[in-house]
Amino acid sequence: MSDRNWYSSLYWRIGVGFVALLAVLLVAQGALFLWLTSGIWGSAYRTPSQLAAAAAQDVQTELAQDPEVSLDGYLARRYRRPVQPFAVVLRDGRVGSNRGANLLPREFLEEAKQRLARGAGGELEWERSHDMRHPRRAEYASIMEGEIEVGVAAVPRNPPPAFIGLRELAPTLTLAGLALLAAGAAVSALLIFRPAHKRLRELEGATVALREGRTDVRANEAGGDEVSALSRAFNRMAEDLQARATALAASDRARRQLLADVSHELMTPLSAIRGYVETLAMAELSIDESTRRRYLDIIEEETHKLEAIIGDLLDVARVEGSGERLKTEAIDVRELFGRVADRHRPVLCERRLTLDVRIEDPTPLISGDRARLEQALQNLAANAIRHTPDDGRITLHAAPDNARVRIRVIDTGPGIPPEHLPHVFDRFYKVDASRAGTRIPSGSGLGLSIVQAIVNRHGGEVRASNAPGGGAMFELWIPKWEQEIESSGEPETRVS
Repeated sequence: MSDRNWYSSLYWRIGVGFVALLAVLLVAQGALFLWLTSGIWGSAYRTPSQLAAAAAQDVQTELAQDPEVSLDGYLARRYRRPVQPFAVVLRDGRVGSNRGANLLPREFLEEAKQRLARGAGGELEWERSHDMRHPRRAEYASIMEGEIEVGVAAVPRNPPPAFIGLRELAPTLTLAGLALLAAGAAVSALLIFRPAHKRLRELEGATVALREGRTDVRANEAGGDEVSALSRAFNRMAEDLQARATALAASDRARRQLLADVSHELMTPLSAIRGYVETLAMAELSIDESTRRRYLDIIEEETHKLEAIIGDLLDVARVEGSGERLKTEAIDVRELFGRVADRHRPVLCERRLTLDVRIEDPTPLISGDRARLEQALQNLAANAIRHTPDDGRITLHAAPDNARVRIRVIDTGPGIPPEHLPHVFDRFYKVDASRAGTRIPSGSGLGLSIVQAIVNRHGGEVRASNAPGGGAMFELWIPKWEQEIESSGEPETRVS
């Protein structure tokens, strides 16, 4: 399940940022529209009559200075902002407007011309001749030349049509909207997309590095969003790949070392066998019968060594490679100890070694493959016998230990030097030179490796140490049997 917070989600931030950008754009456009329209529609002149009077006075002054002035040009310059559209009509036929006369209704201009034709005194009479259903459309102010009315300024009483304001505001609003949109997009890109883009580029770089074989590269997991979740998944994958690469390299080193060790261990007996066989095959060499017999005994002994090494290698391959299925059943430790004692009894008697068997109550049954666990104990017992001087003692001890049973094999030999303890379970590792006092030849160097592989396959644990009173001590922890024993008295078995 994802551990990122909902508010850290990139989708959530994009959605909120989009809504916020739209809101800011709408508010800014609305404020700009209100500011512009307030200027166009009368922020300087509050009523149409006031605007008409001001326009008439300005035109009157301008005509006094330049009788041929262009009304449209003058009014456009003088009243471009902040007023609504209006018209100026002169008796000489000239008509002008601050927004262009074509924007004003034809009826409005006709009424202004009629007002100019009647004169200022006829305006009151015109209003009396019309009822309230046909009010006049504009407020008028006279343009005088001395005592003569030469024109009139007409300002509509009603607000100007919406399209006039829109036509005036469209360019400004469009440019302002584009500018706000560009600014909002830039802010969104910097605040929302740039951090994610940066981390995505870093993740891309980490991916390229991983493709090139750099398994130690890691992506940035900061952010708490989908990109960080992807980075965490990438890092877990990189860690797995690094662990597998390390394990593969270690396995390759172990394989190479195993090949070298096997070659060395096999070469010694093979060289001896070939040498004595070649010697016996020499026709020109006269060999008496006792010497020939001694050479044949050596060849037989080396052959047995070779068979033992090959057998141990096969055992290691079967146990460590999980190529063998274990037959799990309930096993009595007393039975295992008894079989170990029976097998080594002749050697024990010959060398006057004492085998002490101690089983503490209540030691439960253990769970495992009977043959393999016996093989492990036989290997440990043979190792103890090999390194125990004559008249020594070997102890087989079992005791309950929570959900497991602890089995100890202790000898009274010289013990194991501390520098060798971490390596005693390595393949072909021998410490015989450091453990003197034995007349029994050393083994193949695979016995303890087989013990460790068997115990690990059973889910147990094995350790090597020196006993407090001297000698080597090997401890095994084997899981106890958890299932009930059938009423027939036979142990229940299962295959794993």
